[in-house]
Formats: sequence, C-alpha cells, structure tokens
Amino acid sequence: MLHELRVENLLLIERAELCLAPGLNVLTGETGAGKTVLAHALDLLLGGRAKAGIVRPGAAEAYVEGVFDLPSGLRSLLGDLVAPDADELVLSRRVSSEGRTRAYMNGRSVPVADLRAAAEGLIAFYGQHEHRKLTLASSQLELLDGACGDAQAARRDRYAALHARVRSLEGSLDELRERAGARDRELDLLQFELAEIDAAAPSEDEEASLVAQRDRLRHVEALRDSALGAAEAIVADEGGVSLALASGASLLDALDGVDAQLDTLTARWHALAIEADDLAAELRSYGEGMEDDDAAGLDVIEERLAAWDRLKRKHGGTIATVLAHADECRARIAELDDAEVALEDAQAALAAALSDRASLAAELHGSRVKAAKSLAKQVRARLADLAMESASFEISIEPRDAGPTGVDAVEFLIAPNPGVPAAPLRETASGGELSRVMLALLGAANATGSSILVFDEIDAGIGGHTARAVGSQLRDLAAGRQVLCITHLPQVASLATRHFSISKSTSNSTTLTTVTQLPEKSIVSELVRMLGAPTDDVAARRHAKELRKAA
Repeated sequence: MLHELRVENLLLIERAELCLAPGLNVLTGETGAGKTVLAHALDLLLGGRAKAGIVRPGAAEAYVEGVFDLPSGLRSLLGDLVAPDADELVLSRRVSSEGRTRAYMNGRSVPVADLRAAAEGLIAFYGQHEHRKLTLASSQLELLDGACGDAQAARRDRYAALHARVRSLEGSLDELRERAGARDRELDLLQFELAEIDAAAPSEDEEASLVAQRDRLRHVEALRDSALGAAEAIVADEGGVSLALASGASLLDALDGVDAQLDTLTARWHALAIEADDLAAELRSYGEGMEDDDAAGLDVIEERLAAWDRLKRKHGGTIATVLAHADECRARIAELDDAEVALEDAQAALAAALSDRASLAAELHGSRVKAAKSLAKQVRARLADLAMESASFEISIEPRDAGPTGVDAVEFLIAPNPGVPAAPLRETASGGELSRVMLALLGAANATGSSILVFDEIDAGIGGHTARAVGSQLRDLAAGRQVLCITHLPQVASLATRHFSISKSTSNSTTLTTVTQLPEKSIVSELVRMLGAPTDDVAARRHAKELRKAA
C-alpha cells in the first residue's frame, strides 16, 4: 500500500501531499489542471526517466516521495538496502533544474536501477493510452503470460537465456564454417610444404658431409693423378725414392756395429725406407680407388644439395630455418585439426541448446494454451458486466519462428456484436471498446494480485451506463488492495473510497496547481462539476447524490 505521496516543484505543483487509503482512490480535475503530473510523479518513483522541463520554473529542484508498506518478500529482495527493523519503504527522487537526478531508498542514496527494482514489485502503472498497447502482439503475449502464473516468468527468463545461447552458438558456428574453406586451403599448403621438407630430409651434419664429398668428386681426376704420380715417384725403377733409400741402406749396413751413434741413424734410415714403401702403397691404393667414385655419385649429391638449396631459399636461408618451418607447419596443422574438433563441438553444443530450447518452448506453449482458455472466459464474463454482453473474445495462439519469448504468436480476437466473425483486436475494436477490453483483461489478470494499481484515464472514450460498469470493475479490483485512478468520469469518481481534486490557479503571472483531499460534503460538488452542470443545478446535484449514495 502507498500511504503517502509527496510532490514538490514538479511542473505546476509547488507542493502537494496525498494521504491515500486502502481501496479505490480517485483524482479528478479540469482538463489541463495537471492530473497527469501526479502520474509522472509516480513514474519517477518507478525509476522512469525525468523529462526535460519538469522542474517548476524558478525552483532549484523537484522532489517526489512515496511511503509504502514493506512486504516481507520485497524486504528479502532488497537485503542490506533497508534496515532490518524497517517497517516501511520510502522511495524518493530529486531532479535538478539542470536535469540531474538522484534516487533514494529510506533516506539512502541508491542507483536508479535499485529504485526501479523495488518499485516494480509495488506498483503496476497503466497510462491513459495503455489500451492502445493492446493492439501490439508483444503486449498481448505479456498479458497472457501474466495470466499463466509466476512460474511462467521463470520459464520465460530461462527460455530467453537459452535463445540467446542458441543465437550465440549459431553465430560461432557460422564463423567456423566461413573459416572452413580458408582452413582447408591453408591445411593443403601446410601439408604440401611439410611433405616436401620431410621427403628431402635435410640435415646440417649431412649437408657438411655432402659438400665435402661434392668438392672431392669435382676434383677426382686431379686427386687420382696426384696420388698415383706421387706413388710412382717413390717406387720408380729409375730415380725413385725407394731405390735411393735402398742404396743408402747398403752403405750404412756395411758399417753396422762400428759406431753406436751411426747405428741409431741407420735404424732411422731403415724406418724411413719402410714408411716410404707404405706411403707409396697407400697413395697407389687411394689413386686406384678414385676410379670407383664416378660422375653418377656426383650427380646424386648435386641433386640432393640443390633440393635443399630450394628449401633454404623458400624458408629462411639455412637448414636450421627449414627445419624450424617444418616444426611450425606441424604445430599449425595440429591447431587446424583442433579447429575441426571445435567445429564438431560447436555443432554438438548447438544441437543440445536447440533441443533444450524446443523443450522449454513446449512448456511455454502448454502454459499459454491452458491459460488462454481460462483468461478468455474471464474476459468474456467481465465484458458482459461492461455492457458488452454480446461480445465474443478469444485468444489465438499460432506457431512462429523462434524468438526471445518462444515460438508462439498470440492474437486477441474479438467480435463486439453477434453474427460478426471474430477479428484481431487492432482491426475491430473502437477506442471505448479497447478501454473496456483492457479493463477486463487487467481485472482478470490482477484479480488475485497485491500490487498497487495506478490507472491514468484508462476510462477514456467511455460514458453513460458503461462508465458505471467500469467504475464497478475498478472498485472490485480495489477490494483487498489499493487502486489509484485518475479519471474524468463522475460514475467512476462516485465509487471512490478517497477522493482528491486537482485545480489550477493563476495570479501575478504565476500558475500553480494544488491537490486537495475532498471531504464528503465537497465530493457532491465535484461530481456536479464533472457532470458538466453549474454548481447550483438542483437536478445535477440530485444526480450526484444518487451516484454517491449508490456507491
């Protein structure tokens, strides 16, 4: 319950204080007097945006404050934002003339989001053009889901999260698939380059060995000729080193044992002769062995080194950089293989999310189908009380593509008169009929609720006997809860538990709006004014008294 509403320096209101009662509270006044200012004040308490120019001219700031009961459920939700021993909740907003705003909860400054969260559980606000929203499919779905019970809201939250996950996974999967073509091309190139390197099997040690072999084979004839010529120089029959050494050995052996020093030198001479013979044999063997290393062997080496040179030109200039590139290819191939796994994982995750979303969509659909029958029946009954007893009202639920709220397209269908096929509400109902359908829907959807209901001229376009029926519905809604209604209908105002009048006065170029709680004796006069009659009109006063008495 909203106990008190205080407004200061908001548009034309310098100061107003409303002490509201349980049940139906009405606010009336001349057109242009500022009735909607109070609606805007409540919107500020709901965390609404402060419109430009709402601060009364000449004032530094506007201030709005509401004093509410503090339900236990809301206390738990707010946690540390309210004191443990608090028995009421005070919400307030300050708006400076520059447009800056501050929000407060029980005197403590809080973010506007916290104010909005607290007020959402306390007040349900329906503006004077709210009935027009009935023509929107989204609003119709919201009303139907509201009639499904509290569990439906939790299901919708879970579904919305699942739908967002599906969209995210679809985006990721599309991106992975777009990369798949480039991935395949890159993978082919990497595998080709790696196969080329592996086939050539380059090695730094082997490269040094092959370069040495190539240099030797390129000079094979010169090497052979040199080795054989040197061997011939040692063992030649004439002028050879071996023959000379043999001749010298004969001379030295003739004096063997004469002088120990010469004997030592003779031994060295004999060793030199033996070494010469061995050297000649090895040179001959080396030279003759060169004949086995033919040009074919050189061609093989040249071809292998040329293949490695091509790889070095492509991959950095050395065998080391070629081998490093091969390692990079292997690592990148592994990454691309992992990307394939990621694609498979994304497909599996999307399939699971789609399945979960479909299951939850079926739950939402089932709840809506069940609630639609009950809600349509209640609305038809309430429309009968609102002078639309011949009207038919149905709720159509058709499949549509999955969206954030499910796979159901909801359409309210109405036939205001018998014999006319039901058609969408947006195509058939007049403004007055829309207002009555809106009230019937709100009555059915909020029959057991506890929120404070605020109606800003929801009875627009209605008059006569229907106006009385609208008032009765509003009074029924106010049974056991608080309803605040800004109205222009005397039939509605006469049913109020507490009546407030708003008036505008101008003096010295200053216009002020005041709000007054009417005592019982003044209510009749206000009803006469609302009937459009002069204050002293006897018939009008009698009618006003009858309206009040019938309440």
